[in-house]
Amino acid sequence: MEILATFLQVLSQTLEIYSLVLIVRVLLSWFPNLDWGNPVLSTVSSITDPYLNAFRGIIPPIGGLDLSAILAFIALSLVQQLFTTASISFMSGAAIY
Repeated sequence: MEILATFLQVLSQTLEIYSLVLIVRVLLSWFPNLDWGNPVLSTVSSITDPYLNAFRGIIPPIGGLDLSAILAFIALSLVQQLFTTASISFMSGAAIY
């Protein structure tokens, strides 16, 4: 059980890091003159765009604003909370036995 709890903690922390990368991607999208051919920017884009594209299919742009990132952040936060809660419950359950 302790291994599973540790694994869930690692997943939760990985999603937290991914959230930070996603925030950087969304903020960079506000600057239209950026060179997305830059290796750092293209890496950020290639990591985050598939996830964001899944939500772009659900929420189309409204008046030129892409609101799909909001739903993407909410979903990511919910999954991260789920992993954190499960990890804590496994840790406390292991302490009982």
